Amino acid sequence: MRVPLSWLREYVELPAGVTGRQVGEKLVRAGLEVETVDEAGAGMTGPLVVGKVLSYEPEPQKNGKTIRWCSLDIGKDEPQWVVCGASNFEVGDLVVVVLPGAVLPGGFAISARKTYGHVSNGMICSSVELGLGDDGTHGIVVLQPGEASPGDDAIELLGLRDDVLDIAVTPDRGYCLSIRGVAREAATAYGVDLKDPAAIELTGSGTNGYPVRVEDAQACSVFVTRTVTGIDPKAPSPRWLQQRLVMAGMRPISIGVDVTNYVMLELGQPIHGYDKDRLSGEIVVRRASAGEKLMTLDDQTRELDVEDLLITDDSGPIGVAGVMGGASTEISESTTDVVIEAAHFDPIVIARSSRRHKLSSEASRRFEREVDPELPRYAAQRVADLLAELAGGTIEPDETVIDTHPLPKRITIRADHAARVAGAPISVDETVAHLTSVGCVVAKGNEIGAVDGGAESLTITPPSWRPDLRDPNDFAEEVIRLYGYDNVPSVLPKAPGGQGLTVSQRRRRRIATALVGAGLTEVVSYPFVGDADFDAMGLPADDPRRTTVKLVNPISDEEPSMQTTLLPTLLRTAERNVGRGSTDLAIFQTGLVFLPRPDAKPAPLPAVTQRPSDEEIQALYDALPDQPLHLAVVLTGARIPTGWWGKGQPSTWSDAVQVARTVTAAVGVEAQLRNVELAPWHPGRCAEVSVDGKVIGHAGELHPKVCQAFGLPARSGAVELDLDALIAAGPQSITAKPFSSYPVAKEDVALIVAADVPAKEVEAALAEGAGDLLESIRLFDLYTGEQIGEGKKSLAFALRFRAQDRTLTETEVAEARQAAVQVAVDRFEAVQRVG
Repeated sequence: MRVPLSWLREYVELPAGVTGRQVGEKLVRAGLEVETVDEAGAGMTGPLVVGKVLSYEPEPQKNGKTIRWCSLDIGKDEPQWVVCGASNFEVGDLVVVVLPGAVLPGGFAISARKTYGHVSNGMICSSVELGLGDDGTHGIVVLQPGEASPGDDAIELLGLRDDVLDIAVTPDRGYCLSIRGVAREAATAYGVDLKDPAAIELTGSGTNGYPVRVEDAQACSVFVTRTVTGIDPKAPSPRWLQQRLVMAGMRPISIGVDVTNYVMLELGQPIHGYDKDRLSGEIVVRRASAGEKLMTLDDQTRELDVEDLLITDDSGPIGVAGVMGGASTEISESTTDVVIEAAHFDPIVIARSSRRHKLSSEASRRFEREVDPELPRYAAQRVADLLAELAGGTIEPDETVIDTHPLPKRITIRADHAARVAGAPISVDETVAHLTSVGCVVAKGNEIGAVDGGAESLTITPPSWRPDLRDPNDFAEEVIRLYGYDNVPSVLPKAPGGQGLTVSQRRRRRIATALVGAGLTEVVSYPFVGDADFDAMGLPADDPRRTTVKLVNPISDEEPSMQTTLLPTLLRTAERNVGRGSTDLAIFQTGLVFLPRPDAKPAPLPAVTQRPSDEEIQALYDALPDQPLHLAVVLTGARIPTGWWGKGQPSTWSDAVQVARTVTAAVGVEAQLRNVELAPWHPGRCAEVSVDGKVIGHAGELHPKVCQAFGLPARSGAVELDLDALIAAGPQSITAKPFSSYPVAKEDVALIVAADVPAKEVEAALAEGAGDLLESIRLFDLYTGEQIGEGKKSLAFALRFRAQDRTLTETEVAEARQAAVQVAVDRFEAVQRVG
């Protein structure tokens, strides 16, 4: 909203000499967003005077152009002679003349100079040259007879110097899309009275005006018509009105259109004028029917939607309510009788129509933010008065007023509510004064009843132009912004003593630290997936991971679901990096997955008029999917690059398995591994990771088709673990093992077992039999061949024994070794291999 300071001063007695920037600072403190303050005409200097055309001689030039050699009366004894290339003025017209020594907007200095064979002592000015914008004529500014006299100062006459405040109006301050609204804020900020431009006498009867029928009272709660007859359609808009429109960012068009635009800017009420002779029958406000069309004022034929609110007559649609009128009934150059419409429309209905037709207008901008429902009758009267005054029209005494809009609701709050919210010493009297200054009607009371017993109360009726004031905190915000946000003390809350990080938080940090220490990089990606991701991963049709939570309004139709596994988004991240040349990757991500509950009921939709009940809140929680925290890892390319130190090593399935071991070790537990088949891993190269018998995830090499689908190097690895389950399985605290300074005893054991016996189970049996003296055990060799027989395999383990308090004897080591072997023999019929 562009607000000329001179227009604002008409309704607010601002201090003498105050600048636009100073007013802008005051308004910013009051909560308005003043983006810029344009100083129109700041670089302009005179002399700039009114001149009367005494004579001119047209002189054709060789270039085909005709110039005029003009003599002008500028209030001096001798005429002023200038050269002018325009032709839209005649002898006797009053024009604006800039004389040598003056400077026009843009730093254009004027001097006497020879041109077209004459010495031009100045220049006759157009609106563009004066910084008034394009008036549509592209010619000289011609003043009205009697508007000025030769020699008058044109800078003051035309108001060429003015400060214009450009205000970004937020959705809750729709009333500030008007001079009236900004003037009210300025009056409050400076503590002065407001001269309300809407405080005018209503002369209409309230009945028997142009007939109107409203079929949708919810969408149109107020509709007013006034009729003005006998206007002069060729009457020019006065200079002051045109100037204000230009300063506010609108272009003057004609007297009828200019007056309606002027009142809209002044009061904030959009107005539409109809050519009465082109109306057919009564005006009807209704919803559109299927298949209806309308040519709007921008000469576009629009197909209407059944949700559109229309203004119609017997001929059909004549306007999209609150957005734009139709071409069939618009005011033209021959219009003498005008029907004025001023209405109040539902903001949501107007906003949807505006967006549906991609048609944003000055009217729709205001209606979307809700217009004062008590304003239409005054705005219609104001337009009628101006048309009668400026265009010679006659106002018909009858008017139509349909008003079903509900009265503002009163609300009772604690008298000290604003002070409690702000934590500032705002007295009750200050609270009442601030609320009264914004238009509220406030009554004090001593019994607050159900609100908060024992405290003094305030019963508040918000003004009609503030539909945003509905809640106690809305009123508190109004009081606090007028009290001054900079006056509210900044007090840090006292932090209560805490216990530090939770066990889960500490373990999650420990896991991330361990992975980063192992050379992995953490990434973050969006949690949205689609069926194409599951297809690329090779998931069968009945895989439970395909059962997802669908989004009602997804960002992308190709990814309409919440992730049930982290691997698709992490694989896409890897694909993007590989496609950009980073083929050697070791990345991980932690995030929630969303697993629908089979017995969950649809979530209820609570009303917005009140707080949801405890039952509704519980139902919302019950409808939520399970959301465990997962960890996923993707490994591609080389684990160790080739260099001067030797040949590099590619990442293999064993590296993925080792990552799983690293994660479980960081939590203080040991992973049990078992070979399984599960997409998207390669059959035979996928390990199921368990802790205390509970499966927490999988690790291994990706299936070749999965690598191909995501554009990854062959034999890439992946891991996915349920961190919530892993952390819950860990001990309450992780303690470091005591370090022994006594020497270690090393023993190697080779056992022949059946080929289908998992090596991990044999290792567990050896550890169980070795007892407390065993410090570590490691599988270092696997052998199959003719020497051990068909269906058999040889597993070689390195056992390390150590005591905390002594050096072990050979006998103790031999007994522990033999006990370990005996458990494996008993459990798996293992045969110890010698030599």
